[in-house]
Amino acid sequence: MKFSSECRRCLRLATFLDEVKTSQPDYFAKPVPSFGTTKPSFLIVGLAPGMHGANRTGRPFTGDYAGDLLYSTLHTFGFSTSGEPLDSKGNANSGLVLNNCRITNAVRCLPPQNKPEPDEIKMCNDYLVSELEDLPQGAAVLALGTIAHQAVLRASSLRAKDYKFEHAAEHVLPSGIHFYDSYHCSRYNTQTKRLTTPMFHSVFKSIKGYLGSAKL
Repeated sequence: MKFSSECRRCLRLATFLDEVKTSQPDYFAKPVPSFGTTKPSFLIVGLAPGMHGANRTGRPFTGDYAGDLLYSTLHTFGFSTSGEPLDSKGNANSGLVLNNCRITNAVRCLPPQNKPEPDEIKMCNDYLVSELEDLPQGAAVLALGTIAHQAVLRASSLRAKDYKFEHAAEHVLPSGIHFYDSYHCSRYNTQTKRLTTPMFHSVFKSIKGYLGSAKL
C-alpha cells in the first residue's frame, strides 16, 4: 500500500493528531513518512514517532534522544553523511543524507502516551509490507524493540514464536532478508543501561560486516 501523510485509517490516532496540531500548530503532527534511500540494502524499523521528535519535525527519529544516538551511530558506520539530525534552528537537518539506508516505523502516527494499540499496529502494517517488498534480495533489516520486531514478522507473514526477539540476535527469513534485533535506543533504555552505546554499535558492526560480505 502506498503511504500518505494524509492517512486517517486509525480514528484514535487521527483524532489525537488533530488535537496535537491545535495545541502545537508548528508541529508536523501527521503520519510520518519514511526517510532515506529508495530501495535500500538496509532498513531500520522503529516503534512510532515521539511527541517532540518525529511528530514535530516530520522525519523519523529526528528531534529526540533516540534519534541523537541513532544518527550518530549511522554516521559512525558510514550510513549517514552527518551525525547531527537537527540544524542550528532545531529543524530536520536538510544536509543529512542516508547512504543505502532507510528509516521507518511500525506505526506512522504519534500514539497517546507512546503506546499504540494492537489494532493500530496491524492497520499500519500494510505500509511496512510495501517497504519490505522494495528491498533487494538479501537486504538487512534492523528492528528496534519488540513491537518493531513483531511488525516485521507480521509484514513477512511469519509467526513471532518462530523468531524470538533478543538484543543482537540475527535471523535469516525465508525471503532471504537478514533480520537483526536491538533494544530500542530510547532515553529510558540508555539511562537504565539496558542498552549502552557499545552494545548498539556492536549490532551495527554486524550489519555493516554482513552487507560488506554480501556486497549489497
